[in-house]
Amino acid sequence: MISRRKFFELSGLSAIALSGVGRISGLNLEQALRTDKKLEQILKNISPIGKEDYEKRWEKAGELMIEQNLGAFFMEPGASLQYFTGVNWWRSERTFGAILVPGRQPVWVCSKFEEERAREMISPEQEIRTWEENENPFRLIAGILDDYAKNKILALEPSTRAFIIYGIKKEAPSVELANGSQVSDGCRGIKSEKEILYLEAANRITKLSYREAFKKLKEGMTPEDLANIIQQEHNYWKVSGSGGPSFGPNSSFPHGSRQKRNLHYGDVVLVDGGCRVEGYNSDVTRTIIFGQPEEKQKRIWDIVRKAQLAALKACRPGAVCEDVDRAARRVIEEAGYGPGYKFFSHRLGHGIGLEGHEYPYLVQGNKLKIKPGMTFSNEPGIYIQGQFGIRIEDCMVVTEDGAKILGGLEAVSLSQPFAAD
Repeated sequence: MISRRKFFELSGLSAIALSGVGRISGLNLEQALRTDKKLEQILKNISPIGKEDYEKRWEKAGELMIEQNLGAFFMEPGASLQYFTGVNWWRSERTFGAILVPGRQPVWVCSKFEEERAREMISPEQEIRTWEENENPFRLIAGILDDYAKNKILALEPSTRAFIIYGIKKEAPSVELANGSQVSDGCRGIKSEKEILYLEAANRITKLSYREAFKKLKEGMTPEDLANIIQQEHNYWKVSGSGGPSFGPNSSFPHGSRQKRNLHYGDVVLVDGGCRVEGYNSDVTRTIIFGQPEEKQKRIWDIVRKAQLAALKACRPGAVCEDVDRAARRVIEEAGYGPGYKFFSHRLGHGIGLEGHEYPYLVQGNKLKIKPGMTFSNEPGIYIQGQFGIRIEDCMVVTEDGAKILGGLEAVSLSQPFAAD
């Protein structure tokens, strides 16, 4: 359970001694010290995911499998495989993946000619079962259940591709397939202290990068020009990051428009993007004006910010996901920009972690109760077609007694997109 006090400690906002961490995911601590003391303090507490972390994840997955009477859990390459094993592999037509059985380390299925490469990434303590090109990987999967699982119910990670599902059904008909989302979501949906630190660092880096990039706006520049500057600013921190800008009327499309528009005085500038630290994503949107804002633009920005704060206040343990969405949407509707999705045309937010968009979602109809350690984007917006759109997005983590913004540097006004913290 994460208290508000603990969150501040994890964020490094207390005076602590430098731990000697020099580089996480290519992020150079000495470089960071030159320009942002709070990022320095965050980085002091960061350490990579290790063996004990993976063991805790296997244990939690095993508990969930036992609760659901599942024999095993299969995952092919993707975010869940990375989460449970640390292995980053690619998806191809050849079945590759790991099976978790309660009380055991992962057991792997791998094509024979890739075995040696796989062993470079997989702990020697873990079993790898291989198949030749003329053999069948799905029977290997069934064999693992025969040898280790208490029953033949195999939970599949939700992103498992159809050819694997149909292959198991055809070649291993004794195996009963089940939805594995309760295992993957049940583990990945609650972030550990380390994961929260990665998210804290990533979100702050993106905000610092935007802040510097906005100083370089020029009449006539293209969205690509600004995107390149944002990328360069992320590169300064030795992370790969980006931002997608929309200028003027193009900002009225929540994800931008294919119409070409260079930057002109008085344009709305809306930028949405992020980066990764230790594989964990940031997601930040800021809206500013190139020049002097109009009264309507300022008024709508204030409404959106009020909606974001209402959602932040509503996001707490025991609250229901859809009620957080509703808290923001109510503010926007009461200000005259409703009903429903007319002007605020998307859900309030999504989970964030190893994937930019992941479980759980802050959206109407989601009755899931919020728990400490969950992380979400909080991104209300108002979009007036043909004129402009305004969105403010920060990620937040749920503590024991509320929610806190990740990365600090909250928006202050249309003319001050980042607080001076």
